[in-house]
Amino acid sequence: MTEDSQRNFRSVYYEKVGFRGVEEKKSLEILLKDDRLDIEKLCTFSQRFPLPSMYRALVWKVLLGILPPHHESHAQVMMYRKEQYCDVLHALKVVRFVSDATPQVEVYLRMYQLESGKLPRSPSFPLPKAFEQYLNLEDSRLLSHLKTCSALSRLPYDLWFKRCFAGCLPESSLQRVWDKVVSGSCKILVFIAVEILLTFKIKVMALNSAEKITKFLENIPQDSSDAIVSKAIDLWHKHCGTPVHSA
Repeated sequence: MTEDSQRNFRSVYYEKVGFRGVEEKKSLEILLKDDRLDIEKLCTFSQRFPLPSMYRALVWKVLLGILPPHHESHAQVMMYRKEQYCDVLHALKVVRFVSDATPQVEVYLRMYQLESGKLPRSPSFPLPKAFEQYLNLEDSRLLSHLKTCSALSRLPYDLWFKRCFAGCLPESSLQRVWDKVVSGSCKILVFIAVEILLTFKIKVMALNSAEKITKFLENIPQDSSDAIVSKAIDLWHKHCGTPVHSA
């Protein structure tokens, strides 16, 4: 039995006895032991598997470039990052883009925009077109209903694609989505939106106005979130393929 087939056998066994993810956690721990972290392999891992919560913050920081690949530099770099955060926040307050009353999520957005040179507003996202394309492939009748109700242009795109579903999905589900986004696959957001429509198709089809449809989609029931994310990841793999670890 080859090493790959042995690993696949163990993975299936662990999943059947209720220890799904044991092998994946071990694989991640091996990656994190490298003196110089392999960014590409961490990206691929994050796209294929949910990150264990105990390692999520570290992996996200490395993938986002907040921390360098070398372990020995992490403490010093984090000290510099904290100073940088204070400087950027002070600058935004001076130019009155934020205040002490500004919601934290907006503060983070403005900080990103300032750092990337996109104040006062970042360019609009091209994701709604992709959303329409994939929804049409999955359920053209549902898309036609949205167009008939003039709801397509009024869907909560900012909530979905600019806030990356923060405030829409509970934290446990949101983390699984952001694992993919942080590792470079923003297109997962499109499939989350598509799957939300597919999951609540009966409810949406029963609503006959753009206002009612948008209001419902802004406050979807939370008990279906984990299933929505799992099905959306399957859709993502179906249309875009499954990431494979590089050698």
